Amino acid sequence: MACHEIAGLRLGLMRILGINNEAEKQHELAEIGESAHTPGLIRSLSEADNLDRLKHFFDAAISLLEEKVSRTRPDDPNLSYLRTLLVLTRKVDQDLGNQIDMLMRFYRDLDEMHDFVHEIYPAE
Repeated sequence: MACHEIAGLRLGLMRILGINNEAEKQHELAEIGESAHTPGLIRSLSEADNLDRLKHFFDAAISLLEEKVSRTRPDDPNLSYLRTLLVLTRKVDQDLGNQIDMLMRFYRDLDEMHDFVHEIYPAE
């Protein structure tokens, strides 16, 4: 059992943030295995090129995980792991949303501060 959703998210973040750590990349690729090369949500997540797509694919991956948990038999020995993974991914999803919101606020604040500078020093 592997945390494909988290590994895919890390790969996507590495791409977006410009992190070029080959050891980390290989570690995450090993974690997701064939999903790195098979069309699907994990591959799309790991190859996301912007925050909007990253969030979209992570949300979709969580939905699939929720479905998997709901279909898992109560006596399946992996059920506890899957439930824990679901709690982790939901928390990570909240944190990801908060980070994106903070970056968007930062972006808007830059515009506001830029306008303020031009109020003090009008462009000629």
